[in-house]
Amino acid sequence: MRDDNSDRSGLAMDRAALQTFLGEAFPQVAADFTVETAAPDRVVVALETAERHLRPGGTVSGPTMFALADVAMYLAVLARVGPEALAVTTNVSIDFMRKPPAGARLTCTARVLKLGRVLAVGDALIEAPGLDGPVARASLTYSIPPRR
Repeated sequence: MRDDNSDRSGLAMDRAALQTFLGEAFPQVAADFTVETAAPDRVVVALETAERHLRPGGTVSGPTMFALADVAMYLAVLARVGPEALAVTTNVSIDFMRKPPAGARLTCTARVLKLGRVLAVGDALIEAPGLDGPVARASLTYSIPPRR
């Protein structure tokens, strides 16, 4: 539960709290994602890609990159508002720019650009080592449930 008096520009959950929450709320995907950084201005999440993340042609699939961006933004919102399992994605637009190679360790930096009472808007940038520039960029909007 959120503290109504909390400063929403600060950090409500740190890296360890986010990783623990992800494991408890979404154990089916938590093993894939590692929270590397949690700060008020950004959350960085990593994904070690494996065979199950590939599409024909040996590159990381779009749905895998979408999931990484979505999880990273979800955690960026929670880092600011606290453990709110029912925050949901309401809109996503993603641009795939480069093909990350099989076995790439992808990192996604998610930033909350505007945090309102009901909606959070942010962006996510996915990168892979050895590539000149990002592999994908997403713009995401989340709905935050009303305070109880």
